[in-house]
This record gives sequence, structure tokens and C-alpha cells, in this order.
Amino acid sequence: MPLLLADRAATRAPLPLITSAEARALRLPVSGAACTRVRRGVYADAAAAARLTPWARYALRVHAFAVTHPGTMLCLESAAVLHGLPLFGEARDIHVFDAERTSSRRFGDVCVHTSSDPRESVERAGIPVTSLLDTVVDLCRVLPPAQALAVADAAISPAQGGTLDLDRLRERSADQVSRRGVARLAWTWARADGLAESPGESVSRAVIRWCGFEDPVLQPVFGYEGVDDRVDFLFPSARALGESDGWGKYDLHDAARAEQHLRNEKRREDRLRRAGHPFARWDLADAVRVDPLATALQRADVPLVRTRDRGGLATLGRSPRTLASRPR
Repeated sequence: MPLLLADRAATRAPLPLITSAEARALRLPVSGAACTRVRRGVYADAAAAARLTPWARYALRVHAFAVTHPGTMLCLESAAVLHGLPLFGEARDIHVFDAERTSSRRFGDVCVHTSSDPRESVERAGIPVTSLLDTVVDLCRVLPPAQALAVADAAISPAQGGTLDLDRLRERSADQVSRRGVARLAWTWARADGLAESPGESVSRAVIRWCGFEDPVLQPVFGYEGVDDRVDFLFPSARALGESDGWGKYDLHDAARAEQHLRNEKRREDRLRRAGHPFARWDLADAVRVDPLATALQRADVPLVRTRDRGGLATLGRSPRTLASRPR
């Protein structure tokens, strides 16, 4: 099953947070190696924090900021944490919106944004954030294109729990005075598709196009041997099928369920191959590295129909909006 925005939303900190005042009241030491400072005056268990994924580390930082700055409205990636929009890696900054300011400013790792375009404020778990509509438009102005496509797809995909539609996104951006990222918005709105069921599928679509392959049909259903099988992508001219794997669907934490899922996947793929469909598989990491995805499609005889877009592929590199991966 696709992961819903509500499932991705970090409405609580990934780890318990303790403030300096709470530590003093409870006589808990926070200055030793057992604790790590998440933000000035806010601490968490050091060993547990070191095991967090990059996006969970960012969620921890966002919640620590909310503890120390209650009532401050979050925006961009920081609001995305509460809405459950897909993020890629650990965002570099905490983003807040203040309509009263005359100019945007940076204070350490906190970016305070302002704009002549108003933002709607909503509360998620008691924390003020820009609305889902405003957050999506704001992110799609500034994120690398493949990531922006994943955000837009998630927001309009019923399968991912998205509640927006593409016309509302277009209208909101068109009504705004800001011209920042308008070309990026136009590219994203032209390609956003509510049939996408995962960020991996969205990024894959961008890479497929930039590599020069024909555009796939999303979520086609085939009825063979008395069974209906749905796949992520169909490349019509080659009758080739593509699957962007997200390992979460295999329940790898549960050995028995994982085994059953893998058996079902093998039977499904065998059925489709017997019906004459070449089959290609890849995951999100393969799509970002480009060559593994391209090789899989070439071996499935998917045709190239346009010139390779090297500029688009270059945007798959690490974004300046994210931190470099920390050593484990």
C-alpha cells in the first residue's frame, strides 16, 4: 500500500526532547556524552539520535525549534515535516514565515521569510504552519525539479492521501506576485500526476524523461490467467513494464510477511513476463544514480525518443538546501 501523507507526517518529535529547565527540575544530566544538544536548551538521547534517518533528524530539529519558539509559523521544508510531504535528505535550515517583517533574514540555521503574498496559517499538532496549498507552491518554487515533482504528485495523489488538485496549485501560484521559480513551477505543473503512488515513482518519471525514454503510462492494470495485476509504469511501444520499488511495502521487519510479499511479487512478475511483457525494476537510489535505471530500461527495449537532457539530470546532485550526509 502507498504511504499516506498522514503516515509520513511527523506530528511528534521522533525522540523524546528535554529542555534545560526540565532537566534541572528532574536532576537529569544533559552535559555528558549520553545526551546531544538538538537546539540551544533542548536535548535528546545521543545514541538514539545518531541512528535517525536524515529526514527524521530534520524532524527532530523542527520539533526542538517549535519547543523553543512556540507560536512561530513554520514554512517550506519545516512545514512539510508536519504535513507529511516527501523530503529528500536532511534540510539545512529551519524555515519560518513572518508576514510582519520587511525583509527575509537568516539567523544561524533559521531562515525567516516574508512576502507580499499572504500565506494561510493552519495548525498541525498545535504548531502553526503554512497551509498544505501554500507549502506545496512554496516548495515547488525552490526545490530541484524531480523533488518538486514528488511534492506536487504527493499533494494531488489520492493514493498518497493528497487532498489538493492541480488546478488549485496553478491558481495559487498564478495569483501570487512573486516571480521566483516561475519556470520551475510551470515545468512541475505540466508534469504533476495524481496517479503517482510514491516519491520514487515521481523522481523516476523525471529521470526517464531526462534520459530520453518515452513517457510511461502510470498504474496500468492487466488481466492475465484470471488475475488483475497493476504495475507502476507501462512503456507502450515496447509493451515493457517498470516498477519503482519502495522496500517498505515488503514488510522487511516481519520475516514471514516479507517472504509472502516476495512470493506474490515473483508470481505477479512471472505472469506478466509470460504474457510477453519485458520487465524492469529499480529503486529510488537507482533513479538518482541514473545509470541503473537507464540500463534496466534499455534491457527491456524501451526506446529513446528524445535527446538526453543533461541539464535536468545534473539537478539530481545534492541540493544546497540539504546538509551533507553525516558519517555513521
